[in-house]
Amino acid sequence: MAGSVLGTILAVLASLIITANALVAIALLCLIQKNGSKGLYFVLNLAIADALVGFTVTGLVMDEFSQPFYPRQIFCVLRMSFVTSSSAASILSLTLIACDRHLAIRKPFHYFQLMTGLRVGVCLAGLWLVAAIIGFLPVLTPGFQKVTNHEKCSIFGVFHPTYMLTVFCVGFFPALFLFIYLYCDMLKIASVHVQHIQEVEQAGLAGAACPPARTTSDMKAMRTVAVLIGCFTLSWLPFFIASIIQTVCSECFPTRVIENYLWLLGLGNSLLNPLLYSFWQRDMRLQLSQLAAGVKRRILLHPGGGHCFPGRGTTSVPTVSCLQLHH
Repeated sequence: MAGSVLGTILAVLASLIITANALVAIALLCLIQKNGSKGLYFVLNLAIADALVGFTVTGLVMDEFSQPFYPRQIFCVLRMSFVTSSSAASILSLTLIACDRHLAIRKPFHYFQLMTGLRVGVCLAGLWLVAAIIGFLPVLTPGFQKVTNHEKCSIFGVFHPTYMLTVFCVGFFPALFLFIYLYCDMLKIASVHVQHIQEVEQAGLAGAACPPARTTSDMKAMRTVAVLIGCFTLSWLPFFIASIIQTVCSECFPTRVIENYLWLLGLGNSLLNPLLYSFWQRDMRLQLSQLAAGVKRRILLHPGGGHCFPGRGTTSVPTVSCLQLHH
């Protein structure tokens, strides 16, 4: 009974993860085609990595509904390696997004010269190479495998405690500390910008109503990164702390609680990422609404053409300048 409940939860979670990230990926492809922003490739990579997390979880759903199930050791190792690689790629993608926003805020005038298509491609290729090494290290190093008689594939059933500690200490916590450093540095830069604006306003050299566009963009970038980092920490930190405790002291913390509850909380981060990014980013919301309007128009009115479902037939919103607001 417990296996069926967990399997149902995993099935629903995997379906939502795949659907949400697929929609975000389509919207991002349209946005990239429109403005050619290199930073959006990192967000697109995050959506792809999170969607792969959903795909890898579907294999575990089949295990839950196939109890009793006695798979071979190598089968479980490969399956959990795919899950670990996808999760590592998602975490590394969040790191790249934070680094990209940090670079855009710290060096705004040199950002487009530094963030070329070649460098973006190298970063993404390196990300997937590192994620594959992290996930498939137990396959390449049999010493990291744990030989046990288990009924289903699970992290603690196939991975040696040494491998778990290595992944946590080399992968998760450095990424978390890097997130904190980047956000604190972006906060410091933004505070300097705000202080400079106040000094200019006091000197009577700036308008009093509308802040500079760059400062507004900086604050939006900081807000997005802060939300992603906060949700990442809340989702994965309980799992990693409990896993370290269980690895050091196997009797101190029940493995079933970690695998059935805390791990699900970490997987939920792959669903939160597309939802939060879509909610906080205005361009993403507009693009998703255009996609929905385009699909509706195709179904009801025009079965033919249209590229990325552009918003035909919609009126543009007039822009209002700061001077107009004063009248």
